[in-house]
Amino acid sequence: PLGPLVRHGDDEWGDVVRWTLNALIAAEELGITSANIGELSAAAGDNPEVNRLLGTEGNLGEMLGLDADWAVKAVQAGGNYGELFEKNIGENSPVGLARGLNAQWTDGGLLYSPPFR
Repeated sequence: PLGPLVRHGDDEWGDVVRWTLNALIAAEELGITSANIGELSAAAGDNPEVNRLLGTEGNLGEMLGLDADWAVKAVQAGGNYGELFEKNIGENSPVGLARGLNAQWTDGGLLYSPPFR
């Protein structure tokens, strides 16, 4: 599968771009959407991976040079990976593309995100 591309030598920006894509993919897998992220990010829950993704636990944002809620802002801006796919090129868009291999690995596709640890 293809992934995001950034200018050679811009490693910090590359990290931000890759981890933002990973966050959007992980959000979809974890059931986090633009509709429920506000409620989920209001307080830490029982799932450590969700907490790390939402910035209520850990310091991934800091390691990337971003705010703790960077992934929350990304999902709020347009939705998780599935929401963005559907809005822009999905079956109900003018492009009309089926998810196919762009689906989560749990749904027969190739998408997965490394764990947020």
